[in-house]
Parts: sequence; structure tokens; C-alpha cells
Amino acid sequence: MKMVLCRKLLSRPFYSCCIRQLSSEAFKNICKDDSSLSPIYRLASQWPNNIAVVDKSGEHTYSSIFNSSVTLSKIIEKSLHGEIQERVAILCPNDASYVVAQWASWMSGQIIVPLSPLHPAAMLEYFISDSDAKVILTTAQFEDIVRPLAEKFNQKYLLLEDHITMDFKPLGKTSFEENDKVEMLNIDNNLSDEQFFDSNAMIIYTSGSTGSPKGVLLTHHNLNAQINCLKTAWNWTNKDVILHALPLNHIHGIVNALMCPLHSGARCVMLPKFNATDVWTWLLAIEQYYGYRVNMFMGVPTMYVKLIENYEKMFEKNDRMVEYVKAVCSQKIRLMVSGSAPLPDTLFSRWEQITGHKLLERYGMSEIGMALSNPLNGERKPGFVGQPLPGVNVRIVKDDIILLEGNSKNIKIVNSVKCDSIEGYSGDLQINGKNVFKEYWRKPESTKKEFTEDGWFKTGDSVNYVDDSFKILGRTSIDIIKTGGYKVSALFVETIMLQNKIIKDIAVVGLPDSTWGQRIGALIVIDEQHTINVEHKKLKKDLKCWAETVLPPYSIPTVINIVEEVPRNALGKVDKKSLLKNSFLKYLEI
Repeated sequence: MKMVLCRKLLSRPFYSCCIRQLSSEAFKNICKDDSSLSPIYRLASQWPNNIAVVDKSGEHTYSSIFNSSVTLSKIIEKSLHGEIQERVAILCPNDASYVVAQWASWMSGQIIVPLSPLHPAAMLEYFISDSDAKVILTTAQFEDIVRPLAEKFNQKYLLLEDHITMDFKPLGKTSFEENDKVEMLNIDNNLSDEQFFDSNAMIIYTSGSTGSPKGVLLTHHNLNAQINCLKTAWNWTNKDVILHALPLNHIHGIVNALMCPLHSGARCVMLPKFNATDVWTWLLAIEQYYGYRVNMFMGVPTMYVKLIENYEKMFEKNDRMVEYVKAVCSQKIRLMVSGSAPLPDTLFSRWEQITGHKLLERYGMSEIGMALSNPLNGERKPGFVGQPLPGVNVRIVKDDIILLEGNSKNIKIVNSVKCDSIEGYSGDLQINGKNVFKEYWRKPESTKKEFTEDGWFKTGDSVNYVDDSFKILGRTSIDIIKTGGYKVSALFVETIMLQNKIIKDIAVVGLPDSTWGQRIGALIVIDEQHTINVEHKKLKKDLKCWAETVLPPYSIPTVINIVEEVPRNALGKVDKKSLLKNSFLKYLEI
């Protein structure tokens, strides 16, 4: 294993140890002022001294992040011997180091593979192996996680300094003396913008309906389309300040809440992780140390549930605080968004009662970014996800018949035979557009299976179109579980759990839950020869503890029923709809 240490990169104004910072004029020359089709890091030249990221260590300007990224990109380039389109795994905290790792990887022409510290070692090993990552970027905070992975795969890892000390002074006034010669740095490996956007950008791992997680390969064109449609629909400007508390290995946290603000010159306040008290502190500007305040927030339904629980505990008994919370949120926050899982009507109404905000619900997934959204200005109906976003084409198909098709400008009824006068049009949702991913990484057969012959992506979700708005009815497959904003494959959980010699048979299902959307339930048959005289209660506890070592926290079954056999039909298949009713009835009554 080769190891490259970059501990001090972030401690002298942010990555200036190997290559001098660019002067203000050089910075502007090297960055093109064209936001319509320009790499995200080049846009930093439009607002070099503006604050880009606020994190636990303070404020970070666009120019300092850019300069840091340039320097790190040279180190990555050297580590990869000048090769491009190699995979660079990123395991960084939710702070400026993640942005630098992302930008630097793209400057050097690589494909990023975002990882999560919540994933157990076995899953991280799978992601690194499957993507064939050549380098891992991380910080001292996660070095204990990364070191054994690098040793196992005989790989390099670049260790960034965990504590970031930034240069708060305007670039150009401190970097050079008047007569200093400016060193023009070569970035992008001499790629033109057109070549850059045609290249591959990111692999995000998501659970499929069968088998192991698949790597969703997105190009820079895909990401640019996803960003621009949201900038248009949600009116992003450089005056916005978003509070970011989402994971950085999913499209929601990477594109919606991070790349959109940085593409717009806005500020991104990054919390290390979601904490209801911390979120309320920022939303209400309590103990505010900065001369600006948050005006945007995005979360999954579970986050809003936790925020409401915290509100009821901390504020609801004080009438003045109740008034204050509603006044501040309704007057100072311009947009609050919910996504990644269905938003219950009761949660929509309760949040409006507390904050005066009707949550904007939208629909998207790793393969397509965001596709549907309720309007920024207009009616937001509980349970609905609105209309197609700009540049996104949608259609509903039922029994191989196209019922309707259209985009943000027009929805056209193609076949009215399947229409219900009251319920509208229902069927499978398919998506087409520049936002749609390129392919599943090194899985041509899986890719082919998820696209129609005429090039539409099959989302796997059933939808209803009524009163000019789309409503998500649920996954076409019962084996896809949405819990806490995460999409989990029941079949994948079953496959991993069966590695335990104690488990003879298993069936995993999603159980309705008011907080998480769905909880993961498992019907398990125990191999008695391995569990003689062991109580079921202890078995369940032991199985959950073991599952924590092989599955991400959100994939671990929280409800386990031990049975003598898993009911199967004559063909040996499990009817999970019947299993839900017969084996988990009490969990359905919520």
C-alpha cells in the first residue's frame, strides 16, 4: 500500500503549501464567466470573495476553496500518473473538505465515488472494489475507517487535514506582492468545456430490486441538467443561504443542497450531521454569529418528524415562542423542501401550523436527479409532487400503453381509454431527458433492462396524474423499501442476512411507520442446530447486533419475527402482500 499524507494542505490558507495561490486577476482569467455551460468550480470567479461554505471551523470563500482544489488536483494527478477518468472515492465530513475533494477530483478529470461513514466495512469494500477506485480522499476523522480499506486493496489514500483553517482575507491583497510573477496553473488537463461535460463525473451507489447495489454513473452533462432545472424552478440566487444537514453520498445532499447553491454563488451552512436542536438554532438565528441568516432548508420527512418532536418539547408550551417560531420561519425562510420519501398529509399540515410553510414536495432518484416538483409559487397539494421540472420529459405507461406524455410546458393525453374520470391516469412513471444517468457502472445488462426500447428510463414507481398534478403511489416492486429517506432493497438485505449460519430462511418487508415512512421487518427461520436452548428474545438481539456489522444502519431490520417457516406458494415464491397481512398485522394498523 502506498500512502500519501496531505495533513497540512488545509492549514495554510487552505491548500497553499505546494502551489502558490492565484492572484485575483489570474483567478478570473482562468475561470470563465459562463454559467450556462461551465464547470461548477469555474463559476467561483463570479463571486471570489463571497462566502461559499460555513462549517464547524468557520467561513470559507469561493476563491480559497478554488485555490485549495487546484492544489489538491495536482496531487491527485500525480498520484494517478496523469491518467484521467479514474475513480476517486471520497469519505469526508460534511464540511468544506468535501467540496475541495469533489472539485479537485473533477479538475484532474476523475470520477468521484461518494462514500458514507455510516456504511459498515463490508459495504465500503464492495463500493471500492466494484468501482475500481484508485485513490481514496479522506480526513483524519475517518482515517481509521480508510486505512484498512487501503491496505486491503493496496491503494493510495490522500489524508486531508481534519481541522480546516481558512484565509478570510480577500484574495489578491494577500497572495502576492505587486511585482510577484503569477504562476498560471493548468487545470482540467487541457480539456475543453465540451469535453469536460461529455466526461463521466460521479458514481452513486443505490439499491436495485435484485442483487447487490448498482453504481449509477452520471456525466457532467447529467449533473449540469439536474442543477439548472432546480435553479430555474426554485429561483436560486447568490443571496440564498441554505442549511445543509443531509448525507453526502446521495443525490439529495450532493446536488440539491450543495451543488445548486455553489453553482449559484449562494452560501451553504453545513452541519456535521442532522440534529434537531442545531437545525432549530440556525432556522431561528439563535446565538447567531454571522451577518446573515438561513433562508432555505431541505430534508426528508423523518427529519421534519424529529424537528416537530423537538419543537413540542422545547417551544410549544411557551406561547411567545410559538408565535416567534412561526413569525421567523414564515418571514425569513423562503423555501422548505421535503423529498426522498412520501410526505404524509398529517406531517404537511402540522409543519404548516408550526412554521406557516407548506413544504414543497418533489420527486427524484439517483438515476434521474429531480424530475417532478410542486411549484415555488403556486398551490402545493399534500401528497402530490407537482409537475415536470424544466428539461425533464415524463410519461405514464400502463400495460405497454402510453397514457400521457409531456414536460414542464405541456402534458399531452396520448390514450384516454385507461382514464378514470375521478382518479385520472395511473400507471408506471418513465423519464427521459439530459438529467437521466448514462448507465449502471459496468453492468450493461442491468442498464438495458431499466430502459425501454425507445430510450425512456423506467423508474419503478407507480404514479397517478389528476387535476394537473402527479402523485406517487409507491414502488412498483414490493421489494423496494423507503425508510428515513433511504431506498433499501429487501432482496439485498435478505441476501446479506442469509450469510449468517443461524438463519435458515428469511423474508424482508417494509412496515408502515409514521416517523420513518417504513420500518424494515424480517420473518426469520432459525437453524435449530446452531441455537439449541437459546431464547428467541436473545436471538433477536444477537441478530440485530450482527446485522450492524454487515448492513448500513438504515437497512437493519428493526422488527424481527422468528417463525417455523416462511410461507411460500406452489412455485416456492413468497407472497409478501399476504405475508404483511398475516405476519405483521399489528404494524399495519397505524
